[in-house]
Amino acid sequence: MKNPKALTLILLALALVLLLLGTSIGSTGFDSVLAARHDPIALQIVWDIRLPRTLGAWVAGALLGLAGAVAQGLFRNPLADPYLLGSASGASLAMALALAVLGVSPFATAWLVRVGLTGAAFAGAVGGVLLTLALARGVQHTLRLLLAGVIVGVVLGAGKDLVTLAIPDILSAMQGFNLGSTGFVGWTACLLMLAVWAVCTAVAWLLGPVLDGLTLGEATAASLGLPLPRMRAALIVVLALATGTAVAQTGMIAFVGLAAPHLARSLARTTHSRLMLLASLTGGVLLLAADILARWLTAPQELPVGVLTAVLGGSYLLWRMHKRSGGVL
Repeated sequence: MKNPKALTLILLALALVLLLLGTSIGSTGFDSVLAARHDPIALQIVWDIRLPRTLGAWVAGALLGLAGAVAQGLFRNPLADPYLLGSASGASLAMALALAVLGVSPFATAWLVRVGLTGAAFAGAVGGVLLTLALARGVQHTLRLLLAGVIVGVVLGAGKDLVTLAIPDILSAMQGFNLGSTGFVGWTACLLMLAVWAVCTAVAWLLGPVLDGLTLGEATAASLGLPLPRMRAALIVVLALATGTAVAQTGMIAFVGLAAPHLARSLARTTHSRLMLLASLTGGVLLLAADILARWLTAPQELPVGVLTAVLGGSYLLWRMHKRSGGVL
């Protein structure tokens, strides 16, 4: 498919179909949907649990897909993902510290506890990116920024492991966070993620020409009169905000931010502005489909959605690699 507008409409239609399907699937099967008209408990299950979870899965995937497209365009590297600048390791370390202090599960139902853990994960994600920027001495040098992100990721990841070893009681809770879950996303989280997605998508759309210029090289982009340092900094803010918001609400979800831009790029060749929108919509569809599968495959039990995204996303990238190499991996 070569038409970006047609692909956008298809992705939106597919998201709507999956949204309806996800609202209908749960541990009780379709019974709650069928009984929702005359059973207030069934209606509450559909409205307060399934619908926000399903919508939240789509928005979280859209945020990760957008962040992945920004990262790959900014670093001019198809292997870049949203967690490249230390946001994932920062969120994990902050979550481990918060659990060590609060001594609770990351999916506790108490409102204040949820806000505290979510806020800690978001602050940790943004803090990891800021540490990367400080180590790289700004945003001027892409290679230095890339290396700084790798170093920060390793160091903060080691810090998280040390906290987990020191307090083994948080090990199971951290495992749940690291595997990712959309099961505890409510309406407040949905609205927050939707607001962040709308802002980040608008900013990324406006800054798309910067990424188009960077594909020609930094010298060429600078010769076009683009204020690269400021625009690169704005793109990094978009990357950090989108990634941090998604991670804070759903935990670590693998491969969506890496695979979604590849899939969008293979379906339609277009400018970075449209590509980032397509990658965002693709990421939403991927995570929502994986979340529905996670609920359905072993019902009434659930698989961690991060495991399914890793299997599906990794399989897709391996297939792409196999196809490009002419059958020799």
